[in-house]
This record gives sequence, C-alpha cells and structure tokens, in this order.
Amino acid sequence: MSKRGILLVEDNPQDEMLILRGLRKINLANQIDVARDGQQALDYLFGEGEFATGEAVELPTVVLLDIALPRLSGLEVLTRLRADPRTRLLPVVILTSSDEERDRIRSYEGGANSFVRKPLDFAEFAETVANLGIYWLATNEPPPER
Repeated sequence: MSKRGILLVEDNPQDEMLILRGLRKINLANQIDVARDGQQALDYLFGEGEFATGEAVELPTVVLLDIALPRLSGLEVLTRLRADPRTRLLPVVILTSSDEERDRIRSYEGGANSFVRKPLDFAEFAETVANLGIYWLATNEPPPER
C-alpha cells in the first residue's frame, strides 16, 4: 500500500481540527496535508506558487474537498483537476456542510468520486471521517501513478 496521503482542502479551522482528529484516531501512517483555499489546493497539486520545487509532484491518494472555499470554490478546483491529465483520475471526495441537491449534482457532474455531508454531531463527524480514511487509504485501489 502506498504511503501517499490525503490533501484536505478546508477553510474552517474547527472543521479542519475535527477532520484531522477523526483521521488520526484510526492510526493511519499516511501523511495529511492541508490547503485552506482553492488556489492553494491547486498550487499544491500542480507544484506551483509556494509549492514550486521544479520536481515532479507526488499526488495524494485522495483529496477531501470542501465546496465553500475562498479564492476558488471546491467546484472550480474539481473542474480544473478533471481538465488536467495529471489529475484527471485523482480521487476527490466532496466533504461539505452543504445540503443543497444542486451542489451534489454539480459535484458528481464535475467528476467527484464521492459526496459526503459533514455531520453536525461531533461523534458522528469523527466516525464519518474515520470511515472515509479507512476506505480511501486502506480499502480502495487507487488509480495507477502516472
């Protein structure tokens, strides 16, 4: 199993803390990186801006992507990821508090692999995130690295 990890794209510090706690609870050895807005997420994934090193980027195993983000929305990030051959197959889970059917439809139409609503209850939130981590990092077979 690859030790590639998770890119969490989340602008709410409280949600970030809960998500990180839920993922750490399951003791996965995978790295968890955080981007706090849509542009930072793209820079991270494409090795641009503050993440420019001149070397090939090792993509995470999965991206947990909020919809409501500063600078670029999660749906805009998703569109750009699916338009680029380097990230077209990268698993993306929309993890959002949105209860809007149109957001779910737009996410799947945009190529999201999953759409998960953030539970309001803390314990349920932690369990949901733990289950996501187990599935995407330990159970799911990711696409081959290119």
